[in-house]
Amino acid sequence: MHEDEPVTTPHARPHPLTRHLQRSTQRVRAFDRRHPLVWDTLVTAFFVIAALTDGAGGWRSTAANPDVAQGPIVVMSLGLSVPLLWRRRHPLYALAVMTATTTASNWTGAWLQAALIQFIVVFTVALRLPLRTLGAAAAMTVPPMAVCAFTYPRDSWDQLIVPQIWSFLVVTLAGIAVRSRQDHTRALVERAHRLEVERDQQAQLAAAAERTRIAREMHDIIGHNLSVITGLADGGSYAAAKSPERAAQALDAIGTTSRQALAELRRLLDVLRDDAPEAAHLAPQPALTDLAHLIDGVRAAGLPVHSTVNGDLDPGPDPAPVTAGRQLTVYRVVQEALTNTLKHGGPDATATVDVSYGDGGVTVEVTDTGTGGGAPDSRTSRGGRGGRRGRREHTGRGLTGMRERTALYGGTLDAGPRPEPPGGWRVRLHLPKDTETP
Repeated sequence: MHEDEPVTTPHARPHPLTRHLQRSTQRVRAFDRRHPLVWDTLVTAFFVIAALTDGAGGWRSTAANPDVAQGPIVVMSLGLSVPLLWRRRHPLYALAVMTATTTASNWTGAWLQAALIQFIVVFTVALRLPLRTLGAAAAMTVPPMAVCAFTYPRDSWDQLIVPQIWSFLVVTLAGIAVRSRQDHTRALVERAHRLEVERDQQAQLAAAAERTRIAREMHDIIGHNLSVITGLADGGSYAAAKSPERAAQALDAIGTTSRQALAELRRLLDVLRDDAPEAAHLAPQPALTDLAHLIDGVRAAGLPVHSTVNGDLDPGPDPAPVTAGRQLTVYRVVQEALTNTLKHGGPDATATVDVSYGDGGVTVEVTDTGTGGGAPDSRTSRGGRGGRRGRREHTGRGLTGMRERTALYGGTLDAGPRPEPPGGWRVRLHLPKDTETP
């Protein structure tokens, strides 16, 4: 066999004859479920014909009394076969009628072979009814054996009683075995159905989580860069009349920021494509080392930002104290906090970014001196810096996105107004160190 050919096991594909038998069985079962009376009628008709055929004369070869009249033979043959029509709807009633007929057959000495048909009903009882009903079915086999032992004591034991007992036990065990198999198959089908439902639910949850992540990333990317562009455009229009050179610098900064935003957005959207290049999946996400570039862009938009860093992000050969995912969370939180200051802090606002990281994780605090205050319960919103700012946080994704990112790594986030003086706004983030990091 060629090494590139797939290896198949003998059980990987069933034999064509097996598949044909399975399909045929499924079709018969489906027809039986749709038309149960038709199937019961066909089965009953078959055994009625067989019983009447034996009653035409063949019964005399095994009878203890071959001189029984033909009329009772026909009636008993019908009594042993016609009740099959109700074997699934009323199996115990059908078995009772057949037991009474078998008792009459043994009493007269006809010993009709059609009495074996009653074991079809016994099989149905073992297959469909509660197992405790098998006691009633077993009790119904006693009268025919008692009559036979009383009427023909010499021949009854080895010809009727022992075969009757063994037949009842074998048929009962067969019904229980088939029933157990059906219950097992039904349980497997139900389990497979539950697994399919759980799989679909997991896929829906994963899709919802991915949509949330993408919405959060797009909000951070587009919201921040548009805020920077807006600040640059306002400053450029103000400087256009007095300093054309400053206006040209603002336009250059707008172009640079727009290209950066477009590149980040393309990188994010490339991941969603089925034919996305491998580079799209390997593109690096923003990290703590990119904070300086982020702060420079905010400063260019007109917001004075003072930043301090405590700790060494790259402590030589040892692993970095902050994992890549945590670094992205810190970056996005700082980005969102500075974006809110740009949009809502007012023209004279300043901001401070303090980053500390080490063995305990990373802590970031972003404060600003924006105008306005806030209600004591406004820690879940940016209320108090003017109506527009408060409404922005209640309806937007900024604070929600920061909290979602923080929760992914078991961190804490506090956001709320600072007491006056000096007033302003404060965002404090703490992410613990990854315990799995060696």
